[in-house]
Amino acid sequence: MPLTLHIDQARWREHLRSTWNESIVPVAKGNGYGVGNARLLAESAALGARTVAVGTYEEVPSDPQTEVVVLTPWRPFVRNQVGPNVIHTVSRLADLVSIPARSRVVVEVQTSMRRHGIGARELRHSMLMSSLDRVRFEGWSLHFPMGAGGYAANIREAAELGRQANAVRKGPLWVSHVPATKLGDIGENVRLRMGTGLWLGDRGALTVRATVLDVHSVRRGERVGYRQRRVAGDGHILVVSGGTAHGVGMEAPTAAATVRQRTIALAKGGLDAAGMALSPFTIDGKQRWFAEPPHMQASMLYLPSSVTPPHIGDEVGVDVRFTTTLFDQIVLD
Repeated sequence: MPLTLHIDQARWREHLRSTWNESIVPVAKGNGYGVGNARLLAESAALGARTVAVGTYEEVPSDPQTEVVVLTPWRPFVRNQVGPNVIHTVSRLADLVSIPARSRVVVEVQTSMRRHGIGARELRHSMLMSSLDRVRFEGWSLHFPMGAGGYAANIREAAELGRQANAVRKGPLWVSHVPATKLGDIGENVRLRMGTGLWLGDRGALTVRATVLDVHSVRRGERVGYRQRRVAGDGHILVVSGGTAHGVGMEAPTAAATVRQRTIALAKGGLDAAGMALSPFTIDGKQRWFAEPPHMQASMLYLPSSVTPPHIGDEVGVDVRFTTTLFDQIVLD
């Protein structure tokens, strides 16, 4: 009685084919965008991708048949550096000097993201230019923010940093978070790392369903759950598959930037403080309230008496964040 991801495989693969081209490097990392990294790597191969990107060294396949770019920068304490098909990301001059000779390397240049990268002022450092001769230089990596300033700002920054980097040594530009249709505005030989837009770009092809495990009628004021909270009115308690072990109810810090977004976050925080939290489970066309915080593998929902409850074994819809959810099973429809 699982939390299930249903994939309309014909629709999903049509989206993959229409999105991918030879300038795109598919990204398979973390939980594989909910689909799983092994499946994403297989789909990448089916598309004809000769290069893929992963997040960490632990995600590199044991015997990669294609080029694999590791997005997390190499550090001297990294141990699993095996394979001629592995391309390392180097983001510090000190690491460019110490990485084993003849390693395949892309050099990350710091952008307005301010996460990793060699500063633009360091690009002409004599140590950098001499160190490039001891490795197999595969190009420059540029990772940009999302949202702030829009994609136009990322394109302008990419073009300028790419110009500065290529003045030091010509090489491909590996970029993130710019539109695939605008790569020509950045320069020549630009490769776009793409994860979300490729794998989750057509959300209509992906449907999440939870199984109803139990249904209990309750009266107003009765206590339920671990925390023995009183229910607000007559109705039903539904126990459905999907809990914290799946990522249900787990949230990242809010990225609220506008006044409206902050107002919503404040209102939601007030509801949470009052013990009320809207669940991601949908019944009869509406998201329903948690009866209490989700359990490890199941959740308890409150359904008012005005709504006819589903039966045990029925499935209900769930709206989840794919990059933080682990599904019990994936069904290709």
